[in-house]
Amino acid sequence: MLNISIVLYKTRAEELLPLLDELLKVRHLRHIYLVDNSPVKSEEFASLPLPIVYIFNNANLGYGKAHNIALRESVYDEVPYHLVINSDIEVKAADIEYLLDFIGQNPLVGQIMPKVVYPDGTVQYLAKLLPSPWDLIARRFLPKRWTQKRTERYELRFTGYDRPLNVPYLSGCFMFLRTEAALKARLFDERYFMYPEDMDLTRTIHRDYLTLFLPSVTIVHHHAKSSYHSLRYLWIHIINMCRYFNKWGWFRDPERDLFNNQLLASISAK
Repeated sequence: MLNISIVLYKTRAEELLPLLDELLKVRHLRHIYLVDNSPVKSEEFASLPLPIVYIFNNANLGYGKAHNIALRESVYDEVPYHLVINSDIEVKAADIEYLLDFIGQNPLVGQIMPKVVYPDGTVQYLAKLLPSPWDLIARRFLPKRWTQKRTERYELRFTGYDRPLNVPYLSGCFMFLRTEAALKARLFDERYFMYPEDMDLTRTIHRDYLTLFLPSVTIVHHHAKSSYHSLRYLWIHIINMCRYFNKWGWFRDPERDLFNNQLLASISAK
């Protein structure tokens, strides 16, 4: 059995309905939670019938905190799997069913992210090493030619993105979760408004489970990179990354080193 959650913010129905139509085809689906952080309630979403459940927060709670509302429903109802998915994703029901079968047959797996591409088919490099502050500062503010080699290593581009990898940082655009693994990790850390909550949750799950990049499934992500186009979102990004490094360590993070070295060693051994 599977629950799915989508966080909305000023999302138009015509943008989301094609995704909902596909998700409703998934076998063993229990509920699709639409958790709305918008300032105004959507009567159109609110009128959708079960298994769609519309939750209006009347406030912008942030990404992780909003998803936690739905995740707690999965915990309470003992739904074994939960998919966190962005509203700007294109995915086939058959591919979700494949992931559901895969995680069901592999009890050591706590989280899965498929290969993610842009609408033109270009790969989005969203399976990553855990970053140091320098990784993020350099790739955001320095000329690309100065940081290209380090960025390609951080984003694991040298792997070809053509084989399964046990990765400590998977993107929040599509997080196929074993509910017990998410619960053991205490769900999303609600201190983050947005951006590093996916990294934080993946690395915590990674302590006890495999967190897999699985390229046998491909999805499309209409990725906006808001912090690259808005000073407000850039400031939000900076604040929340400071919270992340305050929690885990800025330049000394032994777990980061351990997880990154384990992954790089496993790649070299293949």
